Amino acid sequence: MDIKDILKKCDHTLLSVDCTAEQIRNLCDQAIKFDCASVCIPPCHVAGAKRYVGDKLAICTVIGFPNGYMTTAAKAFEAADAVKNGADEIDMVINLSMVKDGCWDDVEKDITAVRKATEGKILKVIIECCLLTEDEKIKMCGIVARCGADYIKTSTGFSKGGATREDVKLMREYSPQSLKVKAAGGISSLQDAEDFIELGAERLGTSRIVKLAMAEEGEGY
Repeated sequence: MDIKDILKKCDHTLLSVDCTAEQIRNLCDQAIKFDCASVCIPPCHVAGAKRYVGDKLAICTVIGFPNGYMTTAAKAFEAADAVKNGADEIDMVINLSMVKDGCWDDVEKDITAVRKATEGKILKVIIECCLLTEDEKIKMCGIVARCGADYIKTSTGFSKGGATREDVKLMREYSPQSLKVKAAGGISSLQDAEDFIELGAERLGTSRIVKLAMAEEGEGY
């Protein structure tokens, strides 16, 4: 698979707690140059990034990140604020406490509230696979689809593990075709990227692929 085709599926990501505005602008420049799907950045940088790129690049941000245990009202407000600031795509974290308690109606209400706050924008729902049982992962595929999200996403990259081939395969198998899959966390090589895409992932959350593309051109990062 050509690296250019892989890059088109990448959300070029920088979510470190101490990232600067200059680093975010550099991230945007790289994503535009290499034709990435979006940049995925912290909410506090969304307005500045949107002013910087205009319509040249989609801006993605994270909601309820990385733990997901904020109240539903807080998540919905955060999501609406992100959209107001210019976010084109929203990656939200589910409430894992609700999942472990088996409060499935509350899990669905949590996602639905964010879906309503982001109407017209792309919504990706992070289920943090490394903390779920197989049955819980399967259950979440159905819930995320019913809530009208655009993507179900493997991981935040901030917990015990990132995307695995087994999880991407499972999510693709148990999700309707209308629900796309995003793999994130631990994508460190072109082989990883190719494998996840072949298993059904239509987006990748990573900064590594752009680094590899830059290395091919002899650039630093």
